Formats: sequence, structure tokens, C-alpha cells
Amino acid sequence: RRHGVRVDPAAVLPAVGTKELIAWLPAMLGTRPGDLVAFPRLAFPTFDVSARLAGADSRPVDSPLDLAGERPKVVWLNSPANPDGSILSVAELRELVAWARERGVVLANDECYIEYGWEQRPPSLLDPRVCGDSHDGLLAVYSLSKRSNLAGYRAGFCAGDPHLVRRLLSVRKHAGHAVPGPVQAAMTAALDDDTHVTEQRARYARRRETLSRALRSAGFRIERSEGGLFLWATRDEPCWTTVKDLAEHGILVAPGTFYGTAGERHVRIAFTATDERIAA
Repeated sequence: RRHGVRVDPAAVLPAVGTKELIAWLPAMLGTRPGDLVAFPRLAFPTFDVSARLAGADSRPVDSPLDLAGERPKVVWLNSPANPDGSILSVAELRELVAWARERGVVLANDECYIEYGWEQRPPSLLDPRVCGDSHDGLLAVYSLSKRSNLAGYRAGFCAGDPHLVRRLLSVRKHAGHAVPGPVQAAMTAALDDDTHVTEQRARYARRRETLSRALRSAGFRIERSEGGLFLWATRDEPCWTTVKDLAEHGILVAPGTFYGTAGERHVRIAFTATDERIAA
């Protein structure tokens, strides 16, 4: 409803938080040793973990299009991205969908930050402008942790290709990955309400503006950061130098190397602390 996507209810699968879904999805889709799982070069570590749990080869890439003649089993996207906040456009997603379908590759997009596009509105992988009238080969992963502050509820779902969702369901119900009924009821209530999402966006927008001004005045350069709940910042120095300097001022940030070697000169700065802490 919020993102212009229509999905058959049978092609929606609740998950015990999307981190566990991401971690186990390749294995539950039949990925095996010798198969390839690709994910962004700058990425949340669980994408790499998903390949390792399946015993597959993991490959960080700048773009799946760089894989040339290789045919991965699963390709992970993350738009808006953690840690750098980059957003894939409709045209970029459409090109990736065509590439994946030509090769029979499962394309999955972690869309947990889709409500938080600042420079542009992030499109879903399942948007008809991206994939036409078919969700074949596609899965979108959606979380209520960021949208509705439900991290402790472990509340998320995936949707898309009905055949893939049925396969996941057939494995997950035997693996004990059912979402408790009360949590599903809470998810339904949260997803039916838009008011708190609007309030949350406004709150984060104010924090983002406050932090951006402060960081730039302190000599930082903010890169990408078009979406999500973080600023991707650098002072053109090793990330651990930045981490140490900010820690001495009582400010905790994440070193870019947590998300891959491509982040060695950046830090990820969240605007999820309280208004008072952000102001301080």
C-alpha cells in the first residue's frame, strides 16, 4: 500500500525479525557448497553470514553486473543501504532484475530502511516500474524494527515470488521459525497505522540535520547518505583514528571496516539516539 506494490497474501511470509531471515535464506532456498552468494562490497555482515551458513562461496561486489559470466545462486541488494545510505533508482533496479532473470538468479532486496529516503523516495524491488507485472525470482525483505521501533518484537516479513515463498515456508515451519500470533497481531496494527511513521520520519529528519551541521563544522565530509538512519562520514583518515577521537568526546560511532574493507576511511554515525543526546 505505501510503496505501490500488490502482492498475493500467499506470497507474504512473516519472519522472526529479518536478520534471521537474511541469515538463513540462501540455505533454505537450497544453496550448497560450491554455489555463490553475492552482496554489496559495503554491507551489513549478515549477508556474508548467509553464504557461510549455507557453505557457499561469498562474494562482495560493487555491482552484481560485475560478475560477468558467473551465475550466483542468490544476490543480495540493500537499498537504502546500511551503512552508507545509498539508494538504487528504478532504472538501476530494473537493470538488475533483467540481469538476474536472464541467469535464473534469485534477487533479494533488504528494504528495512525503505521508509527513510531523504534525497529521493526509495523504490521497492517489487515496484511494477522495476519488475513489471511479475515477481518471478524476486524477494523483498521488510522490517518493522526501523519503521515502527519494534526491534524487540522480532517482527518482519518477506514477499515476492510465490514459488520461492512457498519453498521458504515449507522449510521454515519444520525449523521452528513460526512468528507467534501476538507478534503478528502487533505487526498488523503497526502496518495499518501511518501516523507514527510520519512522526518518526520527522524526528529522524531533525536529528539528521543537526548531526550533519555538526559533523561538517568539525571537518567531516558526508558521502552518499541519501537514505537510512545513518550518516556515512570521513575525515580522510583511518576509521579507527576517527573512532578513537570521537570516543574521547563521548561519541560512539561504528568503524567503516565493520562493513567491509571499502569502509576503512569512513565511520557510520547513527541518528537513533535521543534528541537530547543528538543535541549534546
